[in-house]
Amino acid sequence: MARKLIQRYLPDPGSIKENKYLRFLGSTIEDANLWHLNRRSAAMAFFVGIFCAFIPIPFQMVVAATLAVFLRCNLPLSVALVWITNPLTMPAIFYFTYKVGCYILHIPVSETPFELTLHGVGVELARIWKPLYLGSLISGLIGGTFGYLLIRLYWRWNVVSHWRQRCKRRQEK
Repeated sequence: MARKLIQRYLPDPGSIKENKYLRFLGSTIEDANLWHLNRRSAAMAFFVGIFCAFIPIPFQMVVAATLAVFLRCNLPLSVALVWITNPLTMPAIFYFTYKVGCYILHIPVSETPFELTLHGVGVELARIWKPLYLGSLISGLIGGTFGYLLIRLYWRWNVVSHWRQRCKRRQEK
């Protein structure tokens, strides 16, 4: 079933509850609905996790956990999906979102090299932040919506498939 497949890859609830960055959520993190896995909570968790993964901010997991509590969706799944942007994938994803933002704002994509110093990175970020964040928001919304719909459809297909198999087994008896 879809639930078993997703639960196999979820992080341990204890590790999330003990995370020092999530202490500000207090007792709300103990709510059983945040740990329950059904079609609605999994689909919304995919939206939250993918959306937060595309936003270039520090502490994406904290933002995903806060949104999961606010939207009442599966907390571990939301937090785990943020790791779509990891140190290996982050440059490619954020360059793509920067290009999307440049396309929308009709700004040419900057191909100039910059100094890998704190000052050089600061100057470059001051120049590209608008297309980067606009592209990230749009890509996050589109990716999150796609993930939401995909999980809803997959879960529905899985339930119907299992139901048909049960009916077929009953008819064979």
